[in-house]
Amino acid sequence: MLALDDTIAAISTPIGEGGIGIVRLSGPEATAILSKVFMPSGRHPEESLNFEPDSHRFYYGHVVDRDEGVIVDEVLAVLMRTPRTYTRQDIAEIHCHGGIVPLRRTLELVLRCGARLAQPGEFTLRAFLNGRIDLAQAEAVLDIVRAKTEVSLRVAMQQLDGHISQQVRGIRSMLVDALAYLEASLDFPEDEIPPLDLASVLAQAKEQLEALLAQADQGLVYRQGVRTAIVGRPNVGKSSLLNALLRTSRAIVTPIPGTTRDTLEETLNLRGIPLCLVDTAGITKSTDFIGRLGIERSRQALQQADLILMVIDGSETLQVEDFEIAESVRNRIAIVVVNKADLPAVAEDSMILPEARHVHLSALTGEGLNLLEEAIVDTIFSGQVQTSDVPVISNPRHCEILRRALAQVADAQNSSHTPLAADLTAIDLTAAVSALGEITGETVNEDVLDAIFSNFCIGK
Repeated sequence: MLALDDTIAAISTPIGEGGIGIVRLSGPEATAILSKVFMPSGRHPEESLNFEPDSHRFYYGHVVDRDEGVIVDEVLAVLMRTPRTYTRQDIAEIHCHGGIVPLRRTLELVLRCGARLAQPGEFTLRAFLNGRIDLAQAEAVLDIVRAKTEVSLRVAMQQLDGHISQQVRGIRSMLVDALAYLEASLDFPEDEIPPLDLASVLAQAKEQLEALLAQADQGLVYRQGVRTAIVGRPNVGKSSLLNALLRTSRAIVTPIPGTTRDTLEETLNLRGIPLCLVDTAGITKSTDFIGRLGIERSRQALQQADLILMVIDGSETLQVEDFEIAESVRNRIAIVVVNKADLPAVAEDSMILPEARHVHLSALTGEGLNLLEEAIVDTIFSGQVQTSDVPVISNPRHCEILRRALAQVADAQNSSHTPLAADLTAIDLTAAVSALGEITGETVNEDVLDAIFSNFCIGK
């Protein structure tokens, strides 16, 4: 684990041109380092070395390189004193102009004055280690940064507010009480121990764990999105469908077959679901080297997709390529899109993937597009879309832990009926309690923390 008693610094805004860029410091020397690099307006350079800013108040001034005697940037600076800060340490922020050079120069100055460059996620790690947030809330910070839709943002905010932590702690507390009862019964068999309906406690814990997991699939969809491949033979309207779904001309469309030579990806917000649409090259036989590369990428996109939109031309008779593509899609989650509904229908589309849902539309006019969107949402959620409550569980790590805890509670229920009931049940409950502690961070190890916070950007 990284030290907590030094002062870290990093650029906390994206690198590039912008109105504002922020250099952030956290640690015991944040105030001293700020006074070395920041000169408040209207003060003599020597006076600013003893500058003691009020907490949570912005000051206008300049970042100065005292060694070279030059002004680096015109800035706003703020000092936030512990404990009312993100990390529960003193935090200083210098709000520079949002260019690469002033931010880099300012960061170099604070590092020269004694700060250490922060590691990815180290500010949030300090917030967790100092008890300001638990581990589930720390993970929610990253989910907020990466949210692609309003729904995924609400899911992440719900987790940051501690909603999942409260539920997990409630279940864990029940199991801890049950474990204490069992251990007391084993250690002090002759004493009068207040009775506990162990079967009822285990049943209640199991029910609550199952309720949390029941929402997990939808939560994962809103957090991670659904990778959707648009496949079909050349010139059936795959790129036109992409453009229609995006409501913009993103892909080049021409009457010439084989216009799309490579995969093209765009993310669509479909009723709160981040839908990663992958437009592919027409899958057919090709002797052209570049064409073969494009087709190979199309096949890879098909294999990696969570959902497949197989497009056929409803105004033409079905081709051999249509049936070959359908065979490669069989046993996958797919929707058959019968395009060109604005033209006289010719294709007998019921022969293609009859077990899949078929949607007739015109990517050119937009007719039937809303039916496809409804079919996509319905297919993703298997007809069980929640419209009221935002899903709670959206993190794959949490899902795995909850499934493990559920299995251990079920084992405890089974072992409670054996000759060595108390001993075996206590072992199962200990494992369940430890597992649930991994969500909020009570029982997590350093390797897990490293894996989680390494996904953060530097400065967060």
